Amino acid sequence: MKDKRVVVLGGTSGIGLAVAEAAAGEGARVSIASSRRSSVDAALARLPDGTDGHALDLRDEAEVSRLFAAIGPFDHLVFTAGESLRLGPIADMALPSARQFFELRYWGALTAAKYAAPLIQPGGSIVFTSGIAGARPPQAGWALGASICGAMEGLTRALAIELAPIRVNIVVPGFVKTPLWNDIPEENRETMYATVREKLPVGRIGEPDDLAAAYVFLMKQRFATGQSFVIDGGGLLV
Repeated sequence: MKDKRVVVLGGTSGIGLAVAEAAAGEGARVSIASSRRSSVDAALARLPDGTDGHALDLRDEAEVSRLFAAIGPFDHLVFTAGESLRLGPIADMALPSARQFFELRYWGALTAAKYAAPLIQPGGSIVFTSGIAGARPPQAGWALGASICGAMEGLTRALAIELAPIRVNIVVPGFVKTPLWNDIPEENRETMYATVREKLPVGRIGEPDDLAAAYVFLMKQRFATGQSFVIDGGGLLV
């Protein structure tokens, strides 16, 4: 990773920030982007000198186009951007709101790939983000989240063909302690963590650093493309 340039969209918190830190720790020059300037500035304070940060709406095609025009040629794109998870039964689902959920997690990722691909250097890659709910929804109320996970994995395989020889892969996390769960009341969230922890073969909930290692691996693994890399503590087994 030394002297490689890595762009992390959603790189200001949770898994994305952990990826940015891990890549920088291996000698990469990192660019991060997120929707709030305050979050970008807070992340830059944690990252090494030479890291640059951008605040933009990743749902806005014009803004995404300008971002990549400003960044110029680079080696690896990582997309971890996403708002807090929306869970609930389909009967109570507000469809306009549900469609907006796809705007960032799916359409934002596709738009980023569109404008990033022409700039990715030989040997470079794209790494997206999904979740094990696409293969195994943990309970009722996951129709929206599971649908997005499935859509992202399909997009990964399609772009691995279309954008070749750029490698396109996706990390599929299980339960990880990140701010994406913050909309769930703290007591309920801790109960959820404890329940999952008891079931997982590894005996603990995932941390952002656990997942960051997977993204770095896929950036460095030059013979993998179109792959869904599950990092879930054994969650799909139980």
